[in-house]
Amino acid sequence: MALPNLILIATFAYRPLFANLQYSTLNWTLGSETATAVGFGNYVEFFTSDDAPRVLGTTAVFTVFTVGISMVLGILIALALNQKLRGTTFARAAVFAPYVLSGVGVGLVWMFIFDPGYGVLSWILRGVGMRSPEWFNDPQLALTMVIIVYIWKNLGFCAVVYLAGLQSLPSDVMEAAAIDGAGPVRRFWSVALPLLSPTTFFLLMTTMLSSLQAFDLIRIMTPLGQGTSTLIYEAYLQAFGAYNRAGYSAAISVILFVILLLLTVGQIRFVERKVTYS
Repeated sequence: MALPNLILIATFAYRPLFANLQYSTLNWTLGSETATAVGFGNYVEFFTSDDAPRVLGTTAVFTVFTVGISMVLGILIALALNQKLRGTTFARAAVFAPYVLSGVGVGLVWMFIFDPGYGVLSWILRGVGMRSPEWFNDPQLALTMVIIVYIWKNLGFCAVVYLAGLQSLPSDVMEAAAIDGAGPVRRFWSVALPLLSPTTFFLLMTTMLSSLQAFDLIRIMTPLGQGTSTLIYEAYLQAFGAYNRAGYSAAISVILFVILLLLTVGQIRFVERKVTYS
């Protein structure tokens, strides 16, 4: 019964993985019929190049900020949406809606908002006597812009998952803490948050893997990767940009795969120890 699915996984997941490992050992220009074996030459070139610290640093900054801020804001929004107030159903749908929107569409809309010439944000800043920053020309501002948009798009996922976790908390435990004199803040820090550790662990893994593989928003908002070249986008630029270096791009992809694998194993091995499932 499982054989058809195993065949599909082997064909479309593991076969490309091993093929990419092979390509990473070649000096191959995309479209060329010939390739030269270079062993680990592509890996050595990447780690000894001036681009490696920039790409790895951008990837780390993008991942840390998008994951951390999304989870913190997500649980705060979930606490607000968990209240029994009128309009919470509409608010939950509104918060989750950006997550299901196309990344291309979201990127195009936010490009208009951030445009320093005729964008909405520029118009608001001019109204209060301020000048709009050059979001697209300054590498640091470009990375900040992409981080803001990525958080906005994916914040609803964290909020909804945390909301489901809050609603599944045992009511008797929360009531017992209230009877013992614990206030709302104390109940959250000492009771609710520890009980939400499985939810936090799940979100930490999924959002980190998602951020490390973020592509669509970066591609739309900063096509040249000015200040926003994460590992996955650098691999795209090397293969399909002006370089056409498929072998070098494959090596960067393998590096990203190893990082994803180590982070996943590390979280399962060490972080999950602090998770309380009962």
